[in-house]
Amino acid sequence: MVNYSRALLIAAAAVPAYAFTASSLGRRSTSLSSTPVIEQVDKRTGKPTGTSFLPQDAIDRAAKGNPIEKAKLAKDGTSAFVDVYEYAAKFRSGEMTWEEVEAADMNTRLKFVGMLHRDKRTPGQFMMRLKVPNGIINSDQMRFYADCVEKYGEEKGVIDITTRQNIQLRGVKIEDAPDIIDGLHARNQTSFQSALDSVRNMVGSPLAGIDDQEMVDTREFCNALNDLVSLDPVTNTRGNPQWGNLPRKFNIAVSGSRDDYAHTHINDIGLVPCKHAETGVMGFNVVLGGYMSIKRVAESIPANMWIPADRESVVTLSEAILRIFRDESERKDRQKARLMWLVEKYGVAEFKQEVIKEINSYGRGVTVSDAQPAPTEPFERRELLGVHKQPQEGKSRVGVLVPTGRLSVKECREIANLADSYSGGEIRLTVEQNFILPNVDDDKVDALLKEKSLGDGSRLKVNPGFIEGNTVSCTGAQFCGLALVETKAPAEAVAKKLEELVTVDRPIRIHWTGCPNSCGQVQVADIGIMGGPAKKLNEETGKMMAVPGCKIFVGGRIGEDAHLALEPYKEGIPLEDESLIPELVEILKSEFGAVDKKM
Repeated sequence: MVNYSRALLIAAAAVPAYAFTASSLGRRSTSLSSTPVIEQVDKRTGKPTGTSFLPQDAIDRAAKGNPIEKAKLAKDGTSAFVDVYEYAAKFRSGEMTWEEVEAADMNTRLKFVGMLHRDKRTPGQFMMRLKVPNGIINSDQMRFYADCVEKYGEEKGVIDITTRQNIQLRGVKIEDAPDIIDGLHARNQTSFQSALDSVRNMVGSPLAGIDDQEMVDTREFCNALNDLVSLDPVTNTRGNPQWGNLPRKFNIAVSGSRDDYAHTHINDIGLVPCKHAETGVMGFNVVLGGYMSIKRVAESIPANMWIPADRESVVTLSEAILRIFRDESERKDRQKARLMWLVEKYGVAEFKQEVIKEINSYGRGVTVSDAQPAPTEPFERRELLGVHKQPQEGKSRVGVLVPTGRLSVKECREIANLADSYSGGEIRLTVEQNFILPNVDDDKVDALLKEKSLGDGSRLKVNPGFIEGNTVSCTGAQFCGLALVETKAPAEAVAKKLEELVTVDRPIRIHWTGCPNSCGQVQVADIGIMGGPAKKLNEETGKMMAVPGCKIFVGGRIGEDAHLALEPYKEGIPLEDESLIPELVEILKSEFGAVDKKM
């Protein structure tokens, strides 16, 4: 438990040279002196600022760091939710418009509330990212999402399931945000600390508690970790300033079985279930440093650490690593401000010892052992779509395709209705951007499959083809200013066309991403399509002209034998169907044994 008075004494000792003055709403000054003015406590919330938890060295490095670090020092982001409420009131009264909001607030600090301004695509409107630990939601929440975005129209007001088992609401305006935030909190959800330099959504097993091959039920751990990073332990309100000024985003995944549905190999902390070889106690081997970015894509590395699968051990290990990362990681070059770089700076063995030292300093009795031998018995990763028996007598889980994770208001309400009718209102999201209805009575499965919302003409499918059922996509240029190409609609359309052209005998995962940041995780896919430059002959002029194009990656793997495809298989392929489709058909045939569809 954090005690604010103690935390403030520590922070005050760490920053004796700085004055602590309150910031003013809408302040436009962006000049920063060599000695930044640091708030110790935000007078509007009574909470310490995120910066107040940093040691002097980290503050000094941030003051000389990149523009985002300087913006965080100038005005702490952990109380940005107060700004949202105040701005909204001014917008509603006509006292202010969104164009008058300080740029650093609009485009940086509001991200701490989970609000990301889509200034290049939908100026004045935001994507709001939630926190959905373990990807578990309910029908009431799903209807609420639909209600939140309906007013923004069919094109802008949509809901996305993400590759972190999460929900993103699109089209949100500041004047509407307080009602959305209040509605989320009333439903035990939050958007706070879900973006920018925060710990992102906790990924776990979508089959937690309903899996006959489960090694660990991940739900308790994901919820505990979510509370660690986003629940204030003093006020019991959402938003934890202790982790409110990280150097960069941070991802944690907790796997529950050998399938590794959580994709631990591309997370900063990956907890991989494994029994202790001598005691037989279930625990986790720890892998560290996996991430994707525009400059580097890195697969997580073994940390030679094993911890028991209990709440105290999982939370303590994660807290220790986060503390070291927060205080010691890069504050200048954001491309190097990820955990992998810090681990490499230390050395794996040395970083392990630093983590153990930190854990011991907490005095909680948590012990760390060397990594344990992984299971070696043959194992085949299982599918999540379709109807599958649960270990619970008379129950089945039903996985449903959501093409590229994109949902309309109507579809959200249809899913909520299905959940109320068949799964007790429970809905589970997957990193493949689909959903599962758990605990469906076996004698109601046929009725579920006959529902109109899952029938012919619906985008939602229980038994899709091996290609369309495994297509994943980032946001793309429709909303993201970084994307070089559109992704969502083309990904869905191309998958359908490939299903019409070829037959494959197993699931083929095709991932799309609009830019090298790889939010669509193309390096883990069987076939990855990344937006990039391309040229095509203009028949009228006889010259090669620049057109939307892509790089194609081949050979990524997930599960126990995970592998990242780091080098492009082909480059400079135009995205037009007449160019891209033949290339993909050829790859499907040559690399994955596809054959022409029999007509």
